[in-house]
Amino acid sequence: MVSRMKPYLKLAESTMPDGTHYSLHKHDGKIYLKYNGFELMSTSLTYSEQMLADVACVALKKGQNSRPSHPRVLIGGLGLGFTLKRTLELLGSPATVEVAELMPPLIEWNRTFLVEHNGPLLDDPRTKIIQGDLYDIISKQKKGHYDALLLDIDNTPDDLITAGNSRLYSAGFLDKLRQVITPQGCIAYWLSEPAPKFKKLLMKSGFQVTEHPSKPHEKSKQMRHCILHVKRR
Repeated sequence: MVSRMKPYLKLAESTMPDGTHYSLHKHDGKIYLKYNGFELMSTSLTYSEQMLADVACVALKKGQNSRPSHPRVLIGGLGLGFTLKRTLELLGSPATVEVAELMPPLIEWNRTFLVEHNGPLLDDPRTKIIQGDLYDIISKQKKGHYDALLLDIDNTPDDLITAGNSRLYSAGFLDKLRQVITPQGCIAYWLSEPAPKFKKLLMKSGFQVTEHPSKPHEKSKQMRHCILHVKRR
C-alpha cells in the first residue's frame, strides 16, 4: 500500500507594493503563513507568541498599583492572532487592545481562515485593528498612552521582514517608545533568537531589560526564541 502525503492547500496569497509576497496554506489541519516562499509562522508553533503576551500582561498585574483600571495595550504585528488571543484572555475587561498590522490581507485572513483556530478575535469589543505602519502609529501617540507594547515585527533587528523596519530600532524611535508607555508600563519584544547588540542598545537608551528564553512549541526541548521584557529605568 502506497502512503500518500497530505498536500498543502493554498488558501490565499497577496503581494505588497514593495514586492513582498505572502501566502496562506493549510496542511493536515494546520495553517501556515509563508513570506516570499519561506514559512514565517504556523498554527502549530504558537508557544512563544503566547509567551509574549504572558510576559507583558503578567508584568502589568504586578505593577506598583496592580492592574490599571482600564489597561491600554498595543500589539505590533497581528500574525495569526495568537498573541492577541492570549492578551485578551489575560487582561479581562475593561481593556483596549490595539493591533497595528501593515498588511490588509492578513487582517482579512484572521477574519476568515483563522476563525476556526482563534474564534472571532477581531470582533471582540476590546480589540481595535489599526491598518498601517507601526512606526507611524507610534509616532503619532502622546506621552503615557499605553500600559504595554507587545512587538512582534521582525525575526531580530538584524533579520528584518522589510528593509524599512530598520527605523524601528533606531535610538530616536526607542526614545519615542519610552515616552508613549506609562511610568509603570512595559515593552515586550518577540525575537526568533537572542540579540545581544539590540539588548545593549535598549539599555543604552535608558531601559531595564530582562531576557526570557522561549521554546517555539510547548513540547520543544530547545529554548530557541527569546522574549525581552523592557521597562523604564
